[in-house]
Amino acid sequence: MIPAELRRELGLEPGETLIAHVESGRLVLERRGEILDRLRSELREATQPGTSMVDELLAERRREARREAAEYERGA
Repeated sequence: MIPAELRRELGLEPGETLIAHVESGRLVLERRGEILDRLRSELREATQPGTSMVDELLAERRREARREAAEYERGA
């Protein structure tokens, strides 16, 4: 239960869903939409223009498969 004064100050509507997590030893409550917006922004910043996240993931998986195959052959 969040006190009415805080709800008004934060612009929270009755029944609004918040996500709780710990950040630097503090409890943080965030709206789901704010979290999604932040994650989308971080993903945009992490990728180069014209870069396909699918292609990046596939390349990473292929590298990992080659590494595992090399380890297996050394151990066999």
